[in-house]
Amino acid sequence: MPRRLVEHKTLYRYRQPVPFGEHRLMFRPRDSHDLRLIDSALVINPRAEVRWMHDVFSNSIAIARFAEPASELRFESRIEIEHYGLSDPSFPIEPYARTYPFSYSSQEIPDLTRTRERHYPDPDGRIDRWARSFMDNHSTMETQALLERINQAICDDFSYQRRYAVGVQAPIDTLEFGSGSCRDFALLMMEAVRALGFAARFVSGYLYDPASDDPARALRGAGDTHAWVQVYLPGAGWAEFDPTNGLVGGANLIRVAVARDPSQALPLQGTYRGATEDFIDMTVEVTVSAA
Repeated sequence: MPRRLVEHKTLYRYRQPVPFGEHRLMFRPRDSHDLRLIDSALVINPRAEVRWMHDVFSNSIAIARFAEPASELRFESRIEIEHYGLSDPSFPIEPYARTYPFSYSSQEIPDLTRTRERHYPDPDGRIDRWARSFMDNHSTMETQALLERINQAICDDFSYQRRYAVGVQAPIDTLEFGSGSCRDFALLMMEAVRALGFAARFVSGYLYDPASDDPARALRGAGDTHAWVQVYLPGAGWAEFDPTNGLVGGANLIRVAVARDPSQALPLQGTYRGATEDFIDMTVEVTVSAA
């Protein structure tokens, strides 16, 4: 029963005390058969009134409201979990879906519809052509092998860059630039597999890297919040793919939030009232270790 300790610290600094609006936090992992929450602690400074809720995707959300202004805003989350994720699994896909193309069942389609739809403009069909290039002009292909090829191609052919700008790159921009963050890569893979008819959703969480003490061997995205993709496969359910590192299966991936679109799974968002120049900077520190 592998235990993991996740420590997530975020600090905002301002030139003078400013009043804060409501802040929305997604730090608490999703309890499941492969992930069990053992302990958690959340410290916020200045003091805040916190309430909890589940969003439309059943993600745990903490809503923080502040009574006093401050020149620093600090969030510290500490979580201990038991994690049972699989590494490089052979997914138990239903026989009818083991070869692509296939159709989802009539029972599944109504609930998967929005996760199968394209969400970002691609007027020239560049994402479509790129996704179909992995078929090598074959009319059929093994489903898991096709998804693994797309997943690995993003890892091998694109340059990883940490980006702290708000939002994500459009998938066609990531394809053109050949670079992006983990969130950009996840979105590119989502739109590519959706172009092929798969249901896919965005996942935000943390990456456990057992080699993080050796930078030469470290996984990309360690030391920060991380993002990847789930693709729905009949018989296997929502299967994990991390295109940033070419990982298949969730052995190193700690889910916090799942969503139809990246904008619905921001780890932390909120407002302050004041001038733009009042804001100095933001720092994020994430460590995931063996507990």
